[in-house]
Amino acid sequence: MGQKVRPTGFRVGIYQDHRSRWYARKKDFGQLLVEDQKIREAVKREYGFAGVPRVDIERKTEGGEVIVIISAARPGVIIGRKGAKVEKLRDDLAKITSKTVDLKIVPVERPELDAQLVAEGVAEQLKKRMSFRRVIKKSIELTMGAGAKGCKLQVSGRLGGHEMARTESSHEGSIPLQTLRADIDYGFALAITTHGSIGVKCWIYRKDLEKMERASSYLANASNLAGN
Repeated sequence: MGQKVRPTGFRVGIYQDHRSRWYARKKDFGQLLVEDQKIREAVKREYGFAGVPRVDIERKTEGGEVIVIISAARPGVIIGRKGAKVEKLRDDLAKITSKTVDLKIVPVERPELDAQLVAEGVAEQLKKRMSFRRVIKKSIELTMGAGAKGCKLQVSGRLGGHEMARTESSHEGSIPLQTLRADIDYGFALAITTHGSIGVKCWIYRKDLEKMERASSYLANASNLAGN
């Protein structure tokens, strides 16, 4: 039986950082972990249409301030006119955490190279009953055209309304999952259709990282841990 490891988790500490960056006592850890999940669910529920692939959360030990860093393909949708929507989102998150919330919006420069956004785009098209083969082919072409070295898409469920669930996948280029110098992004999305749920997985091989780049990232993480 094949053993699968999530590519992003496999590379944490090598060149990827944790999504939640904070320390807590054992009795408080569970509560803060649940808070992080509620924050991410609230952001995706309210502004998922703005293309939010990830939400990073940092916490300050002194004062209990929560820093929420939202990556968005369309940051203007979240900010709103004169920042009105940002204020509303900050107030909503403050109610969840009962702490002061500092919001930071980071734009996603290349949405075609973000695996989470590609997977969510495929899921949205499957909800509209589009042909899964056509959707997969077009998405891979767009990703490869954006400069990716490899892309793989996999869909699982009652494809096309068939009674038997099955798995279909397609890929182009190479996907070296066990090569740590390979910058591989992974994303998962769920399409809720009238026939049932269809899972969408996406792997994108973006580039090879240089040795110095990986070493500097690792040393920076190590120094941060030592400083905290």
